[in-house]
Amino acid sequence: MGKQEKPKFSSQVSVKNRKARFEYHFLDTYVAGLKLMGTEIKSIREGKVSLQEAYCYFNNHELFVKQMHITPYSQGTHYNHEATRERKLLLKKKELAKLESKMSEKGLTIVPTRLFINNRGLAKMEIALAQGKKLYDKRDDIKRRDTNRELDQMKF
Repeated sequence: MGKQEKPKFSSQVSVKNRKARFEYHFLDTYVAGLKLMGTEIKSIREGKVSLQEAYCYFNNHELFVKQMHITPYSQGTHYNHEATRERKLLLKKKELAKLESKMSEKGLTIVPTRLFINNRGLAKMEIALAQGKKLYDKRDDIKRRDTNRELDQMKF
């Protein structure tokens, strides 16, 4: 009888950007890796991440995420990371070329939608090629959400 092994990494971390779904229509989604410092992954595993104000941009054919807030690690020393530094996203060259060509179109942007830890223990970010919603689209979403909530309440 062997003892049961606990998973080496916690894959329970999943931070979502709920505001992005309200603000944008998602046209295409990608999963990208992140280039992180040592204490950043520890803070992510604790779930101390905010994607609310984060956005992606291209610099020299490389994709970066800016304004993603990762709280400094509580037990870190003077080697701790800066909370809102820009971080490089890791994608394949074909995906980067496709995204960069789409970004030249008017009204399209790249928004981070979710940050999670995969089964190998690596931090991954789900990004979406998105188009901004108009005000009437947002009103329709609010109306649809309210009617669904009322229907759910009537079932009980």
